[in-house]
Amino acid sequence: MSVEGGADLTGSKNSNSEPRRIPMSAPDLGELEREAVAAVMRTPRLSMGPEVEGFEAEIRQHTGARHAIAVSSGTTGLHLCVCATGIQDHDLVITTPFSFVSSANVLLYERAVPVFVDVDPVTGNIDPNLVAQAVQDLKQGGKQADHWLPRKGSTPQAPLKGILSVDVFGQPADYDALNATAAEAGLTLIEDSCEALGASYHSRPTGMLGKVGVFAFYPNKQITTAEGGMVVTNDDRVAERIRALRNQGRAPGDTWLDHTYLGFNYRLDELSAALGRVQMTRLDELLEKREQVAHWYGERLAEIPSIQAPQVIDSTTRMSWFVYVVRLPHDVDRTALAARLEGRGIPTRPYFTPIHLQPYFRERFDYQRGDFPITEELGERSMALPFSGVLTEQEVDYVCRELQTALRANE
Repeated sequence: MSVEGGADLTGSKNSNSEPRRIPMSAPDLGELEREAVAAVMRTPRLSMGPEVEGFEAEIRQHTGARHAIAVSSGTTGLHLCVCATGIQDHDLVITTPFSFVSSANVLLYERAVPVFVDVDPVTGNIDPNLVAQAVQDLKQGGKQADHWLPRKGSTPQAPLKGILSVDVFGQPADYDALNATAAEAGLTLIEDSCEALGASYHSRPTGMLGKVGVFAFYPNKQITTAEGGMVVTNDDRVAERIRALRNQGRAPGDTWLDHTYLGFNYRLDELSAALGRVQMTRLDELLEKREQVAHWYGERLAEIPSIQAPQVIDSTTRMSWFVYVVRLPHDVDRTALAARLEGRGIPTRPYFTPIHLQPYFRERFDYQRGDFPITEELGERSMALPFSGVLTEQEVDYVCRELQTALRANE
């Protein structure tokens, strides 16, 4: 592996050769962000003010959406989408078991039933062919429908209402196929793009590839507001309902103490919005820096044939790198490998634990190991390496060198 400028990659932090500590992720913040937050602190307006409106305007400009609605997290944004599109008790919604758990949790909040289908082995995104088959069988009912439903926890003859897709690790799902299936069956397509701000599918921006989409801005995301999210849509009715529901159910015309709907306190504060507004002005820069880090990883991992690097498929006209997840050989003990890397100051994460194998999903729906084999294989073999736009080339070199050494120790 090349070492730029002859840099020391021993991992030494001092003369005692103590391993350096590589951050798992880190936000990319500068003086513009600090000043924007400080400026809000000098005003009496800390909520529901101009910074939220400015942040929403930046997202509208980026996506071309008619509506952008700032919320307190990506999870709350998804929950509002479920509520505003009329998904409720016992309704069936097709979704993926390979995701961060909140994409399925939001359905449980409204007592709907997630109907999992397996994923594409290359991208980890929901398999559109399986979605189409599941929709057909669920519409027909009978034994064909039973194949897709959980063993317990669903109601016979419950209506199929929607599809909730996830843009896994920053790569869009196959929306041409998903939209065709949704349109033919009269289903609502919700796009969980919480990991994919800035990505594009056939040159169309994520967030706008279904009826309604959601971004998230946790500190490890492409931009950050510390905590926060954004819902985008061109549907006026859905947007109006989401604005009301995020603000304690206040509909247009309601006074401060009037509440037309049962709502939530899902607003984004002015300090977070100020941070997000400035980050959005730097979006292209932030994405390019993450692309560079992903490129460095790709170059170096090409020298470790046993490691499978992430693949960007043709329909993804821009990848928005959220995390950098590799796949390990089948015979590698991931837990032992992670421990060896941790000992060298390199944190890793398993991405993802399959949702259907989470304890409360198993208890509620009687899911079992073997139900979704591709998801389970990805869950067993995937490992996220340290990744952010502020990671240096020397740090990537160190991670890859130590990974190769740890793999050799496994042989």
